[in-house]
Amino acid sequence: MRTPRSVTLLACTAALAATTSACSGASTHQSADGGYRVTATSPPAQGSLDSFTWSLYAEPYTLDYALAYDYPPNTVLANVCDQLLRVTPDMQIEPGLAVKYTQPDPRTLVYTLRPGVKFHDGTTMTADDVVVSLGRHTDPETGSPWGSAFKNVTAIEKTGPLEVTIRLSKPDVLLNELLAASPGTIESAATLAKAGKDYGTPKGTVNCTGPFALDRWTQGESITLKKNADYWDRSLTPKSDQVKFTFIEDPAARANAFLSGTADGGYMVPSASLAQLRSGGKGSVLFGPNTAASNLAVLDFHGPLGDLKVRKALSMALDRKNIVKAAAGGVGFPAKAPAARGAWALAPEKTASLYDSLSEPVYDVKAAKELVQEAGATGRTITLVTSTLAPEISVVANAVQAAGRQIGLDVKLKAVAPDAYSSIFVDPNARAGLDLVITNGYDNTPDPLEFYQYLRTGDFGNYGNWTNAEYNAAFDRANAQPDPAERAELTAELQRIALRELPVIPVYEAPYSVFLGNRVTGAPTGIVQLYYPWAAKIGAAKR
Repeated sequence: MRTPRSVTLLACTAALAATTSACSGASTHQSADGGYRVTATSPPAQGSLDSFTWSLYAEPYTLDYALAYDYPPNTVLANVCDQLLRVTPDMQIEPGLAVKYTQPDPRTLVYTLRPGVKFHDGTTMTADDVVVSLGRHTDPETGSPWGSAFKNVTAIEKTGPLEVTIRLSKPDVLLNELLAASPGTIESAATLAKAGKDYGTPKGTVNCTGPFALDRWTQGESITLKKNADYWDRSLTPKSDQVKFTFIEDPAARANAFLSGTADGGYMVPSASLAQLRSGGKGSVLFGPNTAASNLAVLDFHGPLGDLKVRKALSMALDRKNIVKAAAGGVGFPAKAPAARGAWALAPEKTASLYDSLSEPVYDVKAAKELVQEAGATGRTITLVTSTLAPEISVVANAVQAAGRQIGLDVKLKAVAPDAYSSIFVDPNARAGLDLVITNGYDNTPDPLEFYQYLRTGDFGNYGNWTNAEYNAAFDRANAQPDPAERAELTAELQRIALRELPVIPVYEAPYSVFLGNRVTGAPTGIVQLYYPWAAKIGAAKR
């Protein structure tokens, strides 16, 4: 699963109403109960700003694009660095630093680069920069969590002054799509060589091509970006001269920063403060498209959860509607599948038939208890890891523990520090002795196949080392299909197997969220903010 990047569980899906239309800037989706609506953008800016302050729920652990695997670093880097391709606010993929790409055969991808693009130091981007930037993901010394995206790459070559060719061992549609995310970020090769191990740290620098340049990083306090007036994409020339990011880990303190005006805005609004912020009169809470869902990932298939009956029983015992109320402030709904509804945005015409038609998750405590008895698992212990990293984690953990108690399972909660919780997703040794973890599985692209790749045998995101030959073969078929609509049909087979076998247990979905103080507007509202240069759109709410 493309999971937890600091598992703040509020972030979860996209189009929330039962609708067959796509999410876009021109469309609006109303929830079934009328309590909220989902749109792709906020009202456009009416003027410029000298600066604005943006709240992050944690300080980025890096600004190295190859290591950026979490919301805080990507939220900053989205405005500093560009990728070869770009995901738009309406969840489509368009050209970025590559003006086009061709595929002369299924195992060859050729990218024509945009001419005249300048790095922040004024030097011009070349094919050499692209080769070096992409190649870092394949170097074990880099330790890039994105390395598995390049698993089928046999060569990355400069084939012209403004042309780069990627050669593959077998067809790989997802690699091309992921070049709209961190795997496709381009940095100056000269800067990488000069910075060495300091690159992307408070001691080093970042020299990309985005609409803002890194000005300073005061560790433990703030990160400041300055406007790049020579940005190549004139439609995204920044409306503000400066952006200051502040780090507030405590959810209540973060909400107070929004209400007091010390922070003009922020993504991933604390769910416990939604009602207060929506009624406080100091700004607006907006909900946007999301590709994420809260899931329970099985970490050990040798224990009680190795029995499918036990996994099914635990799923059936979850009171998902009450979990949504408690964990997401009532803004959301039970998840039907591991990959969220919003992950199907690349072929929106398929969403109704391939996702909306799925059955609602079953809630039947009596039948679940019988399954546990049939499995001979009554009284067995399941260890679920929890943390103070986000309040929603504790809410879901307590709900799972209560569900287990009702059906005869002894769900023990193991509390760990936030850093230790995050380590579970990158360090296999950190999973020892654990059976379950709460994840926020999301896609970087609007293609559900991206999520389902993480359940393949041996994949970086396959935390429990689940293996299924039928699933692996189905994935290869889907990943070789270039047509999005046909690929969606093939991906539905992966969804079917995942729901049948439950290597992860779907819990709930919620929209992405953003708070905008009264003086600012223009921000995209959805999860696209992880890569789209959202800060360039923010300006004054009034002329």
